[in-house]
Amino acid sequence: MIINHWAVLTSAAFNLVLGAIWYSPLLFFKSWKRENNLTDEDLKKVNAPVVYGTTFLLSLLMSYNLAFFLGDDKTDTTWGITAGFLAGFGWAAAIFAVIALFEQKSWRYILINGGYIVVYFTTIGFILGAWR
Repeated sequence: MIINHWAVLTSAAFNLVLGAIWYSPLLFFKSWKRENNLTDEDLKKVNAPVVYGTTFLLSLLMSYNLAFFLGDDKTDTTWGITAGFLAGFGWAAAIFAVIALFEQKSWRYILINGGYIVVYFTTIGFILGAWR
């Protein structure tokens, strides 16, 4: 079993970086805010240390989880990307979409957040597969 703890920490931190880009005004901020019926005042009320701290801890959990799945000594970059994509698209984004459908969320909401999930898992699969 090969677990590179630095790769896991990097993968967890990457969630914050990707989120900052994905949900920025450059990409999906306006659509995401509209789909969630959020205002600028709502966003100012967020307890940032709690949200970002909890996000990092959950990202660490997800990164270690994928690292254990990729812990075989035969894992390489290609398998890391493949496994990350399959985990992101086939598990995480799929169950997210199921829940969102029952919550009567729009397809735009599902695609914005589901896309983020797929990109995140695929990228951490790449990091964990490449950085052995």
